[in-house]
Amino acid sequence: MDKPALKPLPREPYVYAEWKKCRAGLDYHVDIERHYCSVPHQLLRQELWACITARIVEIYHKGQRVAAHQRISGNCKHSTIRDHMPANHRYQTDWTPERIRTQAARIGPNVETFVEMVMRKRRHPEQGYRTCMGVLRLAKTFGAARLDAARDHTSRHPSHHRCATP
Repeated sequence: MDKPALKPLPREPYVYAEWKKCRAGLDYHVDIERHYCSVPHQLLRQELWACITARIVEIYHKGQRVAAHQRISGNCKHSTIRDHMPANHRYQTDWTPERIRTQAARIGPNVETFVEMVMRKRRHPEQGYRTCMGVLRLAKTFGAARLDAARDHTSRHPSHHRCATP
């Protein structure tokens, strides 16, 4: 009796997905479970949605898919699609690796060393902007002297790092 009303099964099996609202930072990457996936640089600071499955991360802007990356969780590294990068690797004309180094030097020598190492360890220095800017912002909260002293302490005690940063 029900057989005539049955529809065929879908061709593709069901894939569980989670959705996450996110923003592209100055480095045009979004944070997906401590892994950073690139989006077109024009979308920096824009509100985006990430569709996260067991194997893939798709990023959407206003309902349009703008990026897809293989899912890699929690390694604090970047997945960057070359076409997402601006031609000159700058996200804003006022933020350059040199300006970030200068800001870090004003805070203290330990923070300056940290910023240098972060940008040197990345394939492109701009991929370290998110980390560097986060550290520079801490100076406003805790003060330059305290931040520089803390950076000196963590460099002598690497087990205190959440991720494998220098």
